[in-house]
Amino acid sequence: MYNPQHFREERIPVIHEWMRAHSLAALVTMGPGGLLASHVPTLLHPQPEPFGTLRCHLARANPQWREFSAEVQALAIFGGPQHYISPLWYQTTAETGKVVPTWNYVIVHAYGPLKVVEDADWLRDAVTTLTDTHEAGFPEPWRVADAPADYIAGQLKGIVGIEMPIARLEGKWKVSQNRLAKDRQGVVSGLEEMAELVKSALQRDTQKNE
Repeated sequence: MYNPQHFREERIPVIHEWMRAHSLAALVTMGPGGLLASHVPTLLHPQPEPFGTLRCHLARANPQWREFSAEVQALAIFGGPQHYISPLWYQTTAETGKVVPTWNYVIVHAYGPLKVVEDADWLRDAVTTLTDTHEAGFPEPWRVADAPADYIAGQLKGIVGIEMPIARLEGKWKVSQNRLAKDRQGVVSGLEEMAELVKSALQRDTQKNE
């Protein structure tokens, strides 16, 4: 992706933290008919260094796992918060008028070769780890072992595992770094005002329904 130096994030721990916090990735591959994409929850393992390995799974009925080209690296895209940035928020707008709208966002691109895994133990461990990770915040987490064993075994037959050792990792934090400090503060104020408007509307709607 186009990634000017002032937007580039190269600290691997920071990028890894982002990927774990926003773990639903768009997995893009090249197939015989062109590009294929699936949106999949992922697990990031730190090895091998420096970039680690992504693990996920696809439905067995999904043709992507059969049709990806082994000669072309896959791309996993991790998104997050994003927002339109209005020139009305810049002090420079009133001073010179030399401004244009833009969009702020954070995005991570991970590239690497794919390996298909059909081993039942690997799949069970992967979905168990994925479940435990996302259930950890609940007072009484649900466990894979809570479901009947034969039911889980049947569900595992319906998926295939995917491993992607990450060969290249790109992070882009486009958060107004190319603007003057006074304009960046205007963006902060503008986004805070927008958040307050959303909160106010929510409170009004809640009160109407009470």
